[in-house]
Amino acid sequence: MCEVKKEIVIPNEIELSVVKKFRKDIWSRFLKGIKDYQLINEGDKIAVCISGGKDSMLLAVCMKRLQRYSKIPFDVEFIVMDPGYNEVNRRRIEDNAAKLEIPVHIFEVGIFGAVKKMDDNPCYMCARMRRGHLYKMAKDLGCNKIALGHHFDDVIETILMGMLYGSQVQTMMPKIHSENFEGMELIRPLYLVREDSIKHWAKYNSLEFIRCACLLTEKCEDEETGSKRAEIKALLRELRKKSEAIDMNIFRSVENVNLQTIISYHRGDDYHHFLDDYDEGRSVRG
Repeated sequence: MCEVKKEIVIPNEIELSVVKKFRKDIWSRFLKGIKDYQLINEGDKIAVCISGGKDSMLLAVCMKRLQRYSKIPFDVEFIVMDPGYNEVNRRRIEDNAAKLEIPVHIFEVGIFGAVKKMDDNPCYMCARMRRGHLYKMAKDLGCNKIALGHHFDDVIETILMGMLYGSQVQTMMPKIHSENFEGMELIRPLYLVREDSIKHWAKYNSLEFIRCACLLTEKCEDEETGSKRAEIKALLRELRKKSEAIDMNIFRSVENVNLQTIISYHRGDDYHHFLDDYDEGRSVRG
């Protein structure tokens, strides 16, 4: 009986840099996030969603390597949604995918053309339409999960934005079930990876990725000028001057929530107020 030989794959230098030079700051944090939040299970088929930016491209590299060497068998599909990119951005995505040896599946949708005609909340509608198309394509490919490239900085910025502009305590979760696509989950494998580490990796390998490619907001090429997220980024830069621990403190604030010190909270439509059982002596004693 002949033994089937497994194909030997030689990783390129860019992939190797993730597990060598950036092992501590990227690869180890990537693996920790997957383990701590149980993001990948045996038999999963995961659609890795690539926007063309640095975050999603790094995610693709990490997922490709993990799928090759993981003890937990799972499959991946690398999908790129073209919502109406101009020729330059489309070509850059294709060139970078080839350079990183990522076998991408590109599909086209006319989102940019549709939202261009909208007067109210075009950015919100664009994001919502993108997410819907990604889920649909993933499901059509037989996937049960989609993976997005959100990183640690996205998480803590979301916490602050929710508090300062949304009047709520919330965060960007490491994984969530889809409400509209039954049996589908969204996972964020770069959840614990810092944005500066991703920038350093891209610069080290002389990689140039697209940033915001929206036809409506080309000013986004200048780091989201004027947006609420840009304000939060600026605030964090100032806070870091006073404390190096500020980022982790913000992150851990949503890991260490003491419900006995919260005025009110809810889980879905189930609301609770501290006065509900205050007279029974369940509040924190001073």
